[in-house]
Amino acid sequence: MRRILVTGAAAAVVAAGGTAVVLAGGGDEASGQAPPTATATADVTRGDLVDTASVDGILGYADESEVRTGASGTVTWAPAEGATVRRGGSLLRVDGEPVSLMYGVTPLYRPLSVGVSDGADVRQLESNLKALGHGDDLTVDDEFTSATAQAVRDWQDDRGLAETGSVDAGQVVFLPGAVRIKKVNATVGARTTPGQPPLTATGTRRNVHVDLDADKQDLARKGATVSIELPGGRTVKGKITEVGTVAEQTGAGQDQKTTVSVDISLGKTGTGRLDEAPVTVELESERRKNVLSVPIEALLALREGGFGVEVVEGAAKRVVPVTTGSFGGGRVEVSGGAIREGMKVGVPAQ
Repeated sequence: MRRILVTGAAAAVVAAGGTAVVLAGGGDEASGQAPPTATATADVTRGDLVDTASVDGILGYADESEVRTGASGTVTWAPAEGATVRRGGSLLRVDGEPVSLMYGVTPLYRPLSVGVSDGADVRQLESNLKALGHGDDLTVDDEFTSATAQAVRDWQDDRGLAETGSVDAGQVVFLPGAVRIKKVNATVGARTTPGQPPLTATGTRRNVHVDLDADKQDLARKGATVSIELPGGRTVKGKITEVGTVAEQTGAGQDQKTTVSVDISLGKTGTGRLDEAPVTVELESERRKNVLSVPIEALLALREGGFGVEVVEGAAKRVVPVTTGSFGGGRVEVSGGAIREGMKVGVPAQ
């Protein structure tokens, strides 16, 4: 059996698989010489065959937002960029007094004091007070009672605030969870007012953002698992959490393109502390389930047309015609009556 590099019709397989394909039989007529016969073997396997497409992404942190407070005055302390602030911690100090982070999704839109009721802000405040160890007898509900006021005074005492028993937006900011400070907009000595966001923050969860070409949006499916190559070459897994439904124009002039936003969660995977770092994302473009496949380099282009593989059974070798299908991961789907799972096929020796 002789093999030569193929041209012509088989070039499509080379282009699709990215690997050389060879021709079985009568090599001398086409090339004048024949490369050595392959001596290595590979298995015919059955399983899912996955093809992927590589796109560029940016490694960062999820849920970026501007932090707004009701505090007005001179900033006397601000956190370092990259710092993490958790429940009960200080987002900044204004005129020497702390503005504290508490967890909740409803902004503190009104002063809270005895008699205020019917609001998620009251429930959020009481829940945070209990989580911070204040108000053992406090009932978490929608009513700001005298017990709530006492818990507030205990908290204010701990924070070095005047023990008024009431709370306003100059003292507390409700955010969904712990935050990472991305940017300090109002540095120490600067004035801040309720209309100005003194900080830009993100969540603490790592993510990758992709501006995906709109014509490739079918590659991104919410909930799908993807591979991300980090700076340095390490690969981690991620999960698509959001796929935009509105196309946006990015770039300018000849570089302008239409994209959709794709966010990928990395969970607790160790990714270091790099922010705004470029990464490569492998998106699944096609999956063929429960098919037979061989390495692409096992394919032979037959003189009579079509493709085959060289089946190796001990010392015996025979060419079996196959029908090719999808490509993925360096393998190609094959089918045909004579091809079976577990067979050994010839491949070029390394």
